[in-house]
Amino acid sequence: MTTPTVSAQTETAPTPLRILVIDDDRQLCARMAIDLKGMGCQTDIAAAPEAALAYLRDHVYDLAFCDLRIAEHDGLTLLPRLVAANPNLQIVVITAFASYETAVQAMKAGASNYMPKPFTQLQVRELVAHVRESRRIASNLAAFERGGGRLEIDTSSSSPAMRAALEMVGRAALADIPVLLRGENGTGKSMFAQALHQRSERAKGPFVTVNCPALADELMTSDLFGHVKGAFTGAVADQRGKVEAAEGGTLFLDELGDLSQAVQAKLLRFLQEQRYERLGDTRTRQADVRIVAATNRNLETSVTEGRFREDLLYRLNVVEITLPPLRDRKEDIILLAMKLLAGFAAATGAPVRELSPAARDLLVAYAWPGNVRELRNELQRITVLWPSRTIEPEAFSPRLRGQAEPAPNLGGNCSLDVIETEHIRKVLARTDTFDEAARILGIEPSTLWRKRQRLGL
Repeated sequence: MTTPTVSAQTETAPTPLRILVIDDDRQLCARMAIDLKGMGCQTDIAAAPEAALAYLRDHVYDLAFCDLRIAEHDGLTLLPRLVAANPNLQIVVITAFASYETAVQAMKAGASNYMPKPFTQLQVRELVAHVRESRRIASNLAAFERGGGRLEIDTSSSSPAMRAALEMVGRAALADIPVLLRGENGTGKSMFAQALHQRSERAKGPFVTVNCPALADELMTSDLFGHVKGAFTGAVADQRGKVEAAEGGTLFLDELGDLSQAVQAKLLRFLQEQRYERLGDTRTRQADVRIVAATNRNLETSVTEGRFREDLLYRLNVVEITLPPLRDRKEDIILLAMKLLAGFAAATGAPVRELSPAARDLLVAYAWPGNVRELRNELQRITVLWPSRTIEPEAFSPRLRGQAEPAPNLGGNCSLDVIETEHIRKVLARTDTFDEAARILGIEPSTLWRKRQRLGL
């Protein structure tokens, strides 16, 4: 009798890097194609700018080598078009006419590196290794985010305003009453909500988040309270809501100020009685949940303007905790940045990066309109792209370095994502409600919510 054998699981090999070489020097291109193939890369050759752009329309590339002079074309004018076609593309400029001025121009136009001709196979190998490592780090960071990786509440803050907020969290967590978190976007309201839950007697129960601007009235009611089969088009089965899912735990109402009046009325009744009905049902149900809400709006102004119920505000605002913007807690910025960098390093297996004195000065001087979220995103990008262990000011986005980023120009060399982001940003800034912004943009509030999350607005 033979014993069955079990084959060992093999680790899936990483997808080869895809590289585009843009140069009209056939001999150099042939040599690079051979060298890159030996490094395990897939390589395409483009001898003209339009050919390069055609390749980018059909494929996603990790790296491009681009000559500054391609026949009669200026490679500097091509760089922004390459970036617009693939914002994540890393571009290495190669040229026989190297100078400090052209290097600076190339970096401003979108290049990530600069390599004078003639260059060696070793130089190419080092660049490819760096891009491969960057892609590995980016993949690990994405897995870290999908796995729920997030910055924990900053208990070591030196800011008096943040210390006061932390003290309030400690006290409010022990009392089973509603809490209203106020603060600008990106200040950490969701982290504070989770901290309130984790430090409360309900910590073993579920923590359930409701994104209040995400859905239209009927679907938001269903999301909160559930529905029965046939309650609306597409309701093919009974479905419990977030209130029921949070039984025994905490229900977090994120961006509460964007709820419609109709949903506000249903929420008020639930807060008063702890009772509700599923959409389309007559059976009254009871729930045991704690409510924590968050808003970036001035709800008192919304009450005055008739857009938010005063009685609902009083019901929610039993304990109020205001989170200060990052620009008002500059003493925390460097420590926070170091914690973020250490967390990203642990998630990716990369060495912990250090901030140079000039980089530290830059971080403290910047106003951080996107608050902690903007700082996190900036350092996450640097973790993936910056080649050195020491972070210098050049690693940061132009807006941090005081360089005005050009506004997207319709018909110009910018991607649709850039135009969409800027348009949505401006519409959100000039409208009073999420629904109004969605109407102007001609999309559903749920679609606008997803776009705002994806674009980091």
